[in-house]
Amino acid sequence: MKKYILLWILFYSTFSFAQKIESHRLTKKEITQRELNNLSDFPIYKAFECSDKGGVYELLFCENQKTITQNDTLNTKIQAIYVLNDHGGFLEKWRINDLLEDYDPKETNIWFWTKYSSTKDLDGDGYIDPVIVYGTKTEYNEIRRVKIITVYQNKKYVIRAVECDLDYCRSFKKDSNWNSLPQKIKTHIDQLVVKLRKEQNLILKDG
Repeated sequence: MKKYILLWILFYSTFSFAQKIESHRLTKKEITQRELNNLSDFPIYKAFECSDKGGVYELLFCENQKTITQNDTLNTKIQAIYVLNDHGGFLEKWRINDLLEDYDPKETNIWFWTKYSSTKDLDGDGYIDPVIVYGTKTEYNEIRRVKIITVYQNKKYVIRAVECDLDYCRSFKKDSNWNSLPQKIKTHIDQLVVKLRKEQNLILKDG
C-alpha cells in the first residue's frame, strides 16, 4: 500500500511540475530565431513566451511606429497576437487590432501599456489568462482612451474607458459578458483599475 502511495505522490509531483505556469520576455535574437516577425503586420515591440496546461505560446505586442523622432515613437495602429507553438509552426488563438480614432482633440499615439499587461493564471485553473492594456494620447499629450482586455478561455472581456474632465464626455464601460468571468479574475482587474488610477492619475469612471 505504501508503495502505491509513494508512486502516486511521485506521479502527482511530476504532473504538477509539468503544468507549471511560466512566462518570460523574448530577446530580439529569439524573436528572429523563431521567425515571429512573419506573424505580424507591424514591428514587434515586445514578445513573451508562455507555457501552461495547453502548451507553449507566444504573445506578440506589435506597433506600426508610424512616426519615429529622436524623442518619441508615435503609432497609429497596434496589434496583439497570441499563437500556440504547434509542431514547429504556429496556430493563432486570437488577435487584437486597434487604431487611432478621429476625434477632437486629435489622437496622435496609441501604444501598449505592457507594464500593466500580464500573462498569469489568475483563477488557478492551470491556464494563463492574458490581460492586455493599451491607451491613446491626444495632440496635447493627454490620455484619452484606455482599454483593458482580459482573455479567458480564448474569449475577450473588455473594459473601454474614455478620459475627460467633463462628465458628459467621460465613460467607463464593461462588456455585457463581464460578470461571467471567475471572481478571482474580476478582483484582479478591479485592483488593476485602482492601480492605474493611482499611478497614472486617471479618473476611469463613468460620467
